[in-house]
Amino acid sequence: MPANHHPWLVQGSLALVTLGIAVASLCFGQYPLSLSAVGHTLVHLPPGEGVIGQIVWSVRLPRVVMALLAGGALGLCGATLQGVFQNPLVDPHIIGVTAGSAFGGTLAILLGVGSLLMMASTFFFGLVALGLIYALAALQGRDSTLGLILSGIILSGFFAALVSLMQYLADSEETLPNIVFWLLGSFATASWHKVLLMSLPLAVAAGALWKLRWRINLLALEERDARSLGVPVAALRRGVLVCCAVLVAAQVAVSGSIAWMGLVVPHLARLLVGADHRRLLPTAFWLGAALMLVVDDLARTLTQAEIPIGIITALLGAPLFTVLLVQSRRRSTTR
Repeated sequence: MPANHHPWLVQGSLALVTLGIAVASLCFGQYPLSLSAVGHTLVHLPPGEGVIGQIVWSVRLPRVVMALLAGGALGLCGATLQGVFQNPLVDPHIIGVTAGSAFGGTLAILLGVGSLLMMASTFFFGLVALGLIYALAALQGRDSTLGLILSGIILSGFFAALVSLMQYLADSEETLPNIVFWLLGSFATASWHKVLLMSLPLAVAAGALWKLRWRINLLALEERDARSLGVPVAALRRGVLVCCAVLVAAQVAVSGSIAWMGLVVPHLARLLVGADHRRLLPTAFWLGAALMLVVDDLARTLTQAEIPIGIITALLGAPLFTVLLVQSRRRSTTR
């Protein structure tokens, strides 16, 4: 049963569990550290002194923070989109921003530009994809959820073809492996600089969604009902989608394309607190952050060579989503 009577207890517990996983994640890696050593390093000032200090502050902590923010962004975005489109199968990939951002990143890798320009290209093409989706929807003569979903599918396929073209043109010795590894998702290149560049747009977009959380509940109604309540449906939906596009573009810009998180996490969150977005959005953020930290720990520790994040999320997400669908079907038949 969803914890409707104690939503803040669930959210607070998830936040504490997530922070606990984050601290424990600092112990894992090619150079294992004890929890006491990590704790001593975190409270010791000035930070970064000695080998352990460098490992914790310069290598692992920015990676952990980036994984936490990326997972939270995908969970928050997925929960928002499923509410806006009134469809539990919608995820961040459906609006085309992920594919657009992926094209921007692969183009930057192919051209050999620096990391800052690569992030800018990724972010730019992600927002361009959203603009093109609205342009296609306008050409169809409808600004409805169905029109936006169809436009997103079209743009996703188009940008996926462009990504394949970039891979075909890339040098197979050096550039192509870099493109493939980046597309599969990784936090291996995490740094405080990237964390800062990611956190600024993420904070703005997440703050806007938090402020609009009760209005998102109205978007989950039928459009006719929402309009009868005085809700500017088209403008509100457009603003929410821009926030989601910013979240996805910021995540893809620093860590590549990561599938399944934005689809599975909202379903888990709804099981905990129900469908009210005032409770669902923060729960999805913390749950996505916790799961991403666990996935990143597995990526770093399962083998000597680091496994791309996208492989693990697909291997875990597909069966987990199947279980959720089966349980949902059983609950609906027993009512």
